[in-house]
Amino acid sequence: MQIQQNEQLALVRDSARQFAREFIMPYVMEWDDKQFFPVELFKKMGEYGFMGILVPERYQGAGLGYQEYITILDEISKVCGSIGLSLAAHNSLCTNHILSFANEEQKEKYLPKLATAEWIGAWGLTETGSGSDAGGLATTAVQDGDYFIINGSKTFITHAISGDVAVVMVRTGNKGDKHGVTAFIIEKGTPGFTAGKKIDKLGMRASETASLFFDNCRIHKNQVIGEVGDGFVQALKLLDGGRISIAALSLGIARGAYECALRYANEREQFNQKIFDFQDVGFTIADMATKIDAAELLIRRAGHLKDTSQKVTKESAMAKYYASEVAVEVSNHSVQVHGGYGFTKDYPAEKYFRDAKLCTIGEGTSAIQKMVIAREIKKDVP
Repeated sequence: MQIQQNEQLALVRDSARQFAREFIMPYVMEWDDKQFFPVELFKKMGEYGFMGILVPERYQGAGLGYQEYITILDEISKVCGSIGLSLAAHNSLCTNHILSFANEEQKEKYLPKLATAEWIGAWGLTETGSGSDAGGLATTAVQDGDYFIINGSKTFITHAISGDVAVVMVRTGNKGDKHGVTAFIIEKGTPGFTAGKKIDKLGMRASETASLFFDNCRIHKNQVIGEVGDGFVQALKLLDGGRISIAALSLGIARGAYECALRYANEREQFNQKIFDFQDVGFTIADMATKIDAAELLIRRAGHLKDTSQKVTKESAMAKYYASEVAVEVSNHSVQVHGGYGFTKDYPAEKYFRDAKLCTIGEGTSAIQKMVIAREIKKDVP
């Protein structure tokens, strides 16, 4: 059984690696420079099964598990963190929210379109005034017969402009009440539902980010996911898995930064020797390799817990916290190994450096991860 699983992972890795080399690598810097979100690339990923990795085959998904998901994100993100980020947001947030908590009618309507990339998905929780304080949402939904009237806005939303459907958390009760938030499925083109301009970002520039606006947006009660008031609890459960995806994204970025540093150190000569042979450089790259392996072990453990339906709150937070910080550290070292060339766009090190930082912020900052870990550890005090 283990042999079969390893063979499947190897096949998945080869497929994702070849896809990244053929369809992503030639365009990475062009997309980054222009802050271009390549919608057609994601349609192509739908053909490969990458847009519905965790979705069962009966909804036209790939029907794979978290180990395969981690592997795909690792390979894609090693080439381009932006594409890895968008892939993670589509799979872990919008699609997985519907898969995990929607009723059967909603699943049959939306999952096949999302899993095949006929539709691109967005997910909205963050607001201008409530980032880490997810319970302080200001966007509200007021019931009016069979409809809800939504007013407010969301910010830092991946695929806000190009997304065809969004799952959005909206306050239907009192601020701070964990049962005062409801999740809605809202389709593009719904009156009163619009997107703002694309946000100009430091890194992850090919992953589209913008705001969403709601101006007396009328949504039928059939678009509620689960029960009214369940949205915040759903979001917290969803983020347990989402953190694994950001950890895998971090792993790929770290691995890409490490590999380009390793190549450069074995090509660049100073004082009649490869710079890798200078102890400072060799030891730095040894540290990079060790921490990447440690990060992967944490991520694989969290993926195993998800695949076996075990509690994963602490382990996913650990994986996300450690892997994201490693991505920042490794990409920083990669720039340093390249020296002056690392500060130019002629080498990939600078892009890994810019992209990595988002991993310590998105889906819960490093401080939030430490808060989650501490809270879970406290439960085990004898």
